[in-house]
Amino acid sequence: MLSNALNRFRLAGMVEGGSLLFLVLIAMPLKYFAGLPEVVTVVGSIHGFFFITYCLVIAYTTFKIRWSFSWVFQAFIVAFIPFGNIWLDQRLKKNFAV
Repeated sequence: MLSNALNRFRLAGMVEGGSLLFLVLIAMPLKYFAGLPEVVTVVGSIHGFFFITYCLVIAYTTFKIRWSFSWVFQAFIVAFIPFGNIWLDQRLKKNFAV
């Protein structure tokens, strides 16, 4: 799966998107409903690492396959939307025949 830059980007997107979902759907409810703010601290730090890595992979992919500004913008914006990376992954499969 990691044979080219686009597949590496797709993997980074799924990991980052998964960490966002874990943060929003599991860690945040544990903080507010179970009184465990430590969970958000740990999961938030891990998610932050994955987000920074994802941004670096966006830059790498942009230079490697000469993405247009539109793709770069979409890749960055979906990082803030739960399930956004799944939507982008489907668009990548359709437009780049991955």
